[in-house]
Amino acid sequence: MIRFSLSVAALLSSSAAVAQSAEQPAASASAPENAVAREIVVTGRGLADAPGDRAYAVVTIDRARIQANASNRLESVLADVAGLQQFRRSDSRSANPTSQGISLRGIGGNASSRALLIFDGVPQADPFGGWVAFPAYATGRLGRIRVTRGGGSGYQGPGALAGTVELESLTPDQLAPVQASIAYGSRDSVDAQGSAALVRGSGFATVSGAYARGDGFTPTVAQSRGIVDRPAPYEQASGALRTVVGIGATTEVQMNASAFTDRRDRGSDFTANTSEGADASIRLIGRGRWGYSVLAYLQTRAFASSFNSINATRTTAIQSLNQYNTPATGLGGRIEILPPLGESITLRLGTDIRDVSGKTQELYTFVNAAPTRRREAGGGTTTTGAFADASLVAGDVTFSLGGRIDWWSIDGGYLSERPLAGGAALTNLRYADRDGHETTGRAGVAYQPVESITLRAAGYRGWRLPTLNELYRPFRVGNDATAANALLSPERLTGIEGGVTLAPAPGVTIAATYFYNRLKDAIANVTTTSPPQILPGVTTYRVRQNLDAIRAHGFELDAAYRPDAGPFGVQASWSHTNSTVEGSGLTAALDGLRPAQTPRDQLSGTVDWRRDAAALSLTVRRIGRQYDDDQNTRVLDPATTLDGYAALPITRALVAELRGENLFDARVEAGISGANIVERATPRTIWVGLRYGLR
Repeated sequence: MIRFSLSVAALLSSSAAVAQSAEQPAASASAPENAVAREIVVTGRGLADAPGDRAYAVVTIDRARIQANASNRLESVLADVAGLQQFRRSDSRSANPTSQGISLRGIGGNASSRALLIFDGVPQADPFGGWVAFPAYATGRLGRIRVTRGGGSGYQGPGALAGTVELESLTPDQLAPVQASIAYGSRDSVDAQGSAALVRGSGFATVSGAYARGDGFTPTVAQSRGIVDRPAPYEQASGALRTVVGIGATTEVQMNASAFTDRRDRGSDFTANTSEGADASIRLIGRGRWGYSVLAYLQTRAFASSFNSINATRTTAIQSLNQYNTPATGLGGRIEILPPLGESITLRLGTDIRDVSGKTQELYTFVNAAPTRRREAGGGTTTTGAFADASLVAGDVTFSLGGRIDWWSIDGGYLSERPLAGGAALTNLRYADRDGHETTGRAGVAYQPVESITLRAAGYRGWRLPTLNELYRPFRVGNDATAANALLSPERLTGIEGGVTLAPAPGVTIAATYFYNRLKDAIANVTTTSPPQILPGVTTYRVRQNLDAIRAHGFELDAAYRPDAGPFGVQASWSHTNSTVEGSGLTAALDGLRPAQTPRDQLSGTVDWRRDAAALSLTVRRIGRQYDDDQNTRVLDPATTLDGYAALPITRALVAELRGENLFDARVEAGISGANIVERATPRTIWVGLRYGLR
């Protein structure tokens, strides 16, 4: 922690110097008396997208598409990008929060994110477990989503193994003085959002909030249910404050604060879980001759969850684990500068740091409905990096070249298990501190021989440090138990891709990309017959291990059609991936198998019509067959769903909305546990509501 404090001090000192040097010329120069004052324009966004990004596979989701979503949830919006998936198929109303990591391009998952998620420049993965708290991100706050498939994102930070997902807040032109929506849905559900904004020439301020609740559905499918199974209710809320102030003509300061709470149940006794968090950040953006960005942020998280053991006939459920507190903190910052090198060259130079710490506190080994033991495990990690990213536009050819070096450390890891009745510790481990460094980067080229054709090729390397959850926390889901592994190595990915983007007519784009990725030392939950500890009621044991590698290759196809920016539009996305595990030694039994939770095909297609505030859309999604386990014995069937959205203006400010999720009530299998007990994702859900926007 002392090392981190010194690094932050250096970071903040440097940021002050950057800001001072950027503003000094304006302060020292003597302006003519008749000089016209430069207009102050604020956007609330970060630095401009790099020109070299056209060499990579990038998909942008605009504000209109974010609004016209049947579930009004971020994870459903992201499903428009085929190949971008969570660890399980359930959304944040019924899934366990710890299973909601995100990934891309079929490199598998283990609930920790293998794609980098950032919001207004701030990394969003949970500091302890790497999963994503989706209820924290009300769609009403989002102005744009940008997904870059492929790893090695230098200036965004480490962790972009499979790609980067950028969330951006609303810009001043997207804000309304007052916006509000409320909807009532199936199973006594409520979904409400609201915001207020004050926009002035030199800045703006917003306050927003969201609330959702529902009685929920029964996750266990009818054929697997017993008397212990029941609906899984949820209740979630979030709020945010955002202020952007212009300082001079080319500089703005952005201040964000947000908080959320999330309470869910898994559909049987002793499965309630709670997530809470608060974030704060400040970012200074300069768009003058020397561009720069200075960011500092704080994340706090708390998580609690209970687990049960259910007998074979599903007639009784007993508590098996009470994870009553999992506090975690993330601190970090980033500085980057853009020197003036001319219109054709863009260079970003910078440094960043992220420090996370956390622990889990649990009660376990229940006897006669009372715990007999207490477990505590945790530690901390620090990553400090330096990066450079350059773009060169030379006529019809655009080059991109970037790299970074990261120094990492894993410190203070421990595991303590003690009987509640007192006495000697059952386990008292202190793990050795570790450190190392990783060098990664990306390079790409885009060639536009004619205006309607762009050819792309890129290569990249990325890496990810194991999370504290993977390193130190064992967990249990029903009758399946997974052990942690404090000796896990970082994951490292090498990949190449090539593609073409076509624009054969106004309003028509088609992008096709082929990719090959090899994820070395992939972390997976590996089935074992020699568990480190025998637990009552457990039938399947797994332990976290580094696989030799996961190979994934395939193609992505994205298309959009909206002639003359008119009211009618079509968009489609298809991802086809062949993924294979390379295993030896302890993981030899997995060699040649498909990674768990990795479908071969994912498709999404939307047809929509928009005119002013009126809108209609239908979205079909298809997810292919996949395996729930590492041994490819538990098969999750393919599923096809249809969603619908309709908006009908009542007045200039008031709109009636009708939304439908999974209209044909398709069975979307999300997991299989124990004796072939199948869990499903969201069934048919209908929403009727109103949306108000004062302009």
